[in-house]
Amino acid sequence: MYAIIIAGGKGERLRPLTNDRPKHMILLGDKPILEHQVDWLKENGVTDIVVAVGHLHHVIEDYFGDGSKWGLRMAYSLEEEPLGRGGAIKLAYQRHVPDTEELLIATNGDNVNTQPLAPMIRQHKRTGATATLLLTQLRSPYGIVQQRSKRIVGFREKPLLPHWLSAGVYVLNREFFGRLPDKGDHEDGLFPELAAEERLFGFKSNAYWKAIDTVKDLNEAAAQLSAAAK
Repeated sequence: MYAIIIAGGKGERLRPLTNDRPKHMILLGDKPILEHQVDWLKENGVTDIVVAVGHLHHVIEDYFGDGSKWGLRMAYSLEEEPLGRGGAIKLAYQRHVPDTEELLIATNGDNVNTQPLAPMIRQHKRTGATATLLLTQLRSPYGIVQQRSKRIVGFREKPLLPHWLSAGVYVLNREFFGRLPDKGDHEDGLFPELAAEERLFGFKSNAYWKAIDTVKDLNEAAAQLSAAAK
């Protein structure tokens, strides 16, 4: 099974940690963020990974090489110019994924999660979806005041909210890649089209998930993963 990891971002909000490396190569605990994803994909049956690279791409390529250290095959797709996430996925697919692959995993390279892929893939096949998105429940970044009339009766610290967001992990059919833009973002154009056609599905997950966009996110994820490992 093939997977494409989108890892071309500069990570400007994580400077100075990204002065000499892509954001995906910042250490999260004892290994880079991207290695957490590589390990997760390997554990879930992925055999071949294509990394869509850009800024300081040599750091990723030098670290992972051909992937043999992780028991995988790894290749790299470098954009000559910024193509957007949709364009980057399309280019990586065209360059490195055989036509015989009917199903593929794609993921943003700046998040970590523990969701098993098998149930998500089963749902994808059962529904006949063109694309299935991993969904995670939105957690408030703030404490929530509980009020009765005008009197405050309590507080809920960063509770889960009744909303679900796309976690940046996708199960995709081959049809999906033929409809991607050469340049642009799949979430702005193609996803709404598939939703209108009733070919886009979501898989709700209660597993651990964290996007790493800021130093605060990095520190929180490191503490959470450390606590889970004990």
